[in-house]
Amino acid sequence: MIFDKNHAELAEIGGCITYVRGLTPEEVAIRLGVRLEDFEPATFTQLFGSSSGALVGITVVGDWVLIVEMAGTVLGLTTDIVTRLSAGTRLVSHYCLDIKALDYFYWLEDGQLRFCFVAQEGYMEPVPEELVETMNEIDARYPPHVDIHRGPMFLLAERLTGIKLTPQLLEEATYLCGVVPEPEWEIMGW
Repeated sequence: MIFDKNHAELAEIGGCITYVRGLTPEEVAIRLGVRLEDFEPATFTQLFGSSSGALVGITVVGDWVLIVEMAGTVLGLTTDIVTRLSAGTRLVSHYCLDIKALDYFYWLEDGQLRFCFVAQEGYMEPVPEELVETMNEIDARYPPHVDIHRGPMFLLAERLTGIKLTPQLLEEATYLCGVVPEPEWEIMGW
């Protein structure tokens, strides 16, 4: 399993990774309401800074753009943002904050919520056919009440994106880093 000290650090400080298929970093920036010209190249370690607004890193992995948020920002959970980012495409987002055991997972297709896990509320029912096999694998591999970011969240994202999120992938990527004004905070639910 890919959970290690790097993911633990991400979980402890609060981190959100949002995958958007088929868009360019420029298109993602426009949908986030910023100009890509205002972003600077950065490493994964440099994403751990603080700022006013949501500090994000944008990178490309295959056919996907990954948005990595640090320092407790929640763009990848915000209804307005995930709806805009998923217009005409697939979006997968997961957030974890280990200290408070807050975990969220979203899958949207063209602005429509297909599946989610909401902290302390559980999974959306019914489970879509595309995830039944993965959910069965999660049930078989993990004991009841496992913290979702200790494995299941990454399995769900991998199933929907084809990206195996590893510390190496995160650390070796070059990010376009900048600040996105934080929108009104409304978490998507079902």
